[in-house]
Amino acid sequence: MNRAPDKSRLIWKLAKNDFKTRYAGSYLGVIWALVQPVVTVVLYYFVFEVVFDNRSQLLASGIETPYVLWLTAGLVPWFYFNETVMQGMQAFLQYHYLVKKVVFEIKLLPVVKMVGASFVHLFFMFVLVVLYFVYGQKPDIHMIQLPYYSFCMFALVLGLSYISSSVVIFFRDLNQIVNILLQIGMWATPILWDISLLKGKWEPMRLLFKLNPVYYIVNGYRSALFEGRWFWQEGWINLYFWAFTAVMFLIGRSVYKSLKPHFADVL
Repeated sequence: MNRAPDKSRLIWKLAKNDFKTRYAGSYLGVIWALVQPVVTVVLYYFVFEVVFDNRSQLLASGIETPYVLWLTAGLVPWFYFNETVMQGMQAFLQYHYLVKKVVFEIKLLPVVKMVGASFVHLFFMFVLVVLYFVYGQKPDIHMIQLPYYSFCMFALVLGLSYISSSVVIFFRDLNQIVNILLQIGMWATPILWDISLLKGKWEPMRLLFKLNPVYYIVNGYRSALFEGRWFWQEGWINLYFWAFTAVMFLIGRSVYKSLKPHFADVL
């Protein structure tokens, strides 16, 4: 009867240890987990706000939110996606000594990596909300949807992680392929520019960008903060996102079960 609570405690304990050991041996420790995202936000803000004046483009699209705030609202979920995808893919490789233990439920390992990556995400969620009020934005009830969209990201990446963490054991080049896809994905979501900028002959491509499931989440963050929209108002894209996530999870579980008997032989 106590198996579920025991699993939860085990996941929590392993996730905390995973997060700590990731930065063990460095002088600044977990601070490094915060430095890189902050530097990235500042760099993108300087390039796209100061140099290329994206603010005027947003105004032309009807978006009156300060660009740095709009940018951060897109980067926070993207950082979470990037981190969980990369960490989830390494779950079985990094915990290979547990994979070889018959008594350990190794299906929990991708969950452990994702929970560990969530600690930094929670910090940046807090920073995003603080920044929201610093820029004079008024409190809005729609902000309570932020945890929902974070859960959406967790559910999406969990299915992807079961696929990638199982396949990478046999095909190590997958690390490099995923890395490249993530670089492309940042522009295809989109994060640094608004989809409404696609006009004229490019306007039909909006649908193509919306089919990216991460777009649903990033757009959800921005809608909850700046547009005052509830997630159920997004229409067909809600059904599409959860259908896509469910399919990825089913495929992930199938790939995991098929390859699991061979994990110990390769590792």
